Amino acid sequence: MTRTNLTRPILPLWAASLTAVVGGFTLDLSFPDVGWWPLAFVGVAFSLVSLIGRRVGGALLVGLLFAAAFWFVHIDWTSRYLGVVPWFALAGLETVIMGVLAIPLALAYRWVPRLLPGPWGRLVVLPVMIGGLWTTRELILGSWPYTGFPWGRIGMSQSESPLAHIASWTGVTGLTFLMVVFTAAVVQGVREGRPRRVVTAFPALVVAAVLLLVPAFPTQAAGSLTVGSVQGNGPSGYFDQRQRGAILDAQLAASAPLLDEDMDVLLWPEGGIDSDPLSNDATAATLDALSQRIDAPLIVNAATERGDEIFNTSILWGAGEPQLHDKTHPVPFGEYVPDRPFFEMLAPDLIGLIGREYTPGRNAPFFDLNGIGVGLAICFDVIYDDVLWEGAQEGAEVYMFQTNNADFRNTDENLQQLAFARMRAIETGRAVVNISTVGTSQVIAPDGAGIDSLPAATAGAMLTDVPLRTGLTPAVVIGSGVQAVLGWGSVAAFGLLGAWVFVRRTKN
Repeated sequence: MTRTNLTRPILPLWAASLTAVVGGFTLDLSFPDVGWWPLAFVGVAFSLVSLIGRRVGGALLVGLLFAAAFWFVHIDWTSRYLGVVPWFALAGLETVIMGVLAIPLALAYRWVPRLLPGPWGRLVVLPVMIGGLWTTRELILGSWPYTGFPWGRIGMSQSESPLAHIASWTGVTGLTFLMVVFTAAVVQGVREGRPRRVVTAFPALVVAAVLLLVPAFPTQAAGSLTVGSVQGNGPSGYFDQRQRGAILDAQLAASAPLLDEDMDVLLWPEGGIDSDPLSNDATAATLDALSQRIDAPLIVNAATERGDEIFNTSILWGAGEPQLHDKTHPVPFGEYVPDRPFFEMLAPDLIGLIGREYTPGRNAPFFDLNGIGVGLAICFDVIYDDVLWEGAQEGAEVYMFQTNNADFRNTDENLQQLAFARMRAIETGRAVVNISTVGTSQVIAPDGAGIDSLPAATAGAMLTDVPLRTGLTPAVVIGSGVQAVLGWGSVAAFGLLGAWVFVRRTKN
């Protein structure tokens, strides 16, 4: 290929725009509820093809179109109760950030072939650079603004694919990187016009071998834990009509089939108690009676107040002094309002609905359950790597996730979150008990397979022997390092490329 061919667009702008839109829709189909995981590669490929050869303006346009087609469909469940404003605000913000950060991808496609026009540069350096920049974009979306929103990570689309086990080595971030590198290598190999040549296909084949042939990292069996978990299906949505104590009553009623069973712990979901047991004597007495009746401790969740602060709190009750874990990442505009005076000026009615201001937790996502380590994640905390890794590092042998999906009944949110829980089991090599107020609830094996489940919109209980595991996966040990290397390394490499291009232009 000539240098001109290496840097010119594959498609005219109008065709690239259509390709980007199709790519965004296709990427969404790789996530639940459709969940056709191979389409993640197709969606990424369409995005890359639309960006190749584009200048800044064209890259911004096709980047925005791809991002909008993905985000406005992927999280349309945010409009379930509050209407289009929150949906447009969140999807629009993610679209703008993702669209702007498509520009470095397009520039990499222009710069690398000019500076490194040989096969090594085109077929190895370029795909790696594209994979690094795409991954960096995911890291930015997942951490900024405020606590970010890492809901659309490509690696998370692979919970039911044969590639998910790679996350046990590299974390979800590393899986995203490898998937994009593979896709970029295939795109470049086809673009070279000689796909049958070994040198052209070799980079993609190497990455494919890593994705398919490296086994999951083995953790060690450490016995089992008998867990009762209860989905009360109570009126736990933000706008559900209910009387005081109705959610607690629903949980108690759904727990009745387990009262005469032997278990090591009884798990209730997020928001399973609608009063603070740390300050409400009647609620505390009810929990004491239940714990004594089943002769086992409880893991419950409630809004708790300590001083002037309010927390979303998981509580280990009935095993001595209550152990507490407060949600690490309260949801912006859901559980608290950052910069409230500013946003009240923009949407006073919507902001006024958010009365509580939850404080971020400062205690570890971990309970010591009679010598067994239990890792925790409250609802959307399942999407934040630091919460999961900290639990494992504290000594978790099993995870228990508590969530309340009532505000998103009959949407994809529930199944998307459940897929993320499945990826966390695979990533950490630990079983997960994912219990929701309204479903779908599931017990997930360390390899991601389902052990037990309850359907959505149904009150019910599970009694499950859940396997325990010890030993830390590489993802837990080096996951933050993988993110730092891929993120900051890609930024540094892109900066060096830009400087190199600038120096060459000034010399000419």
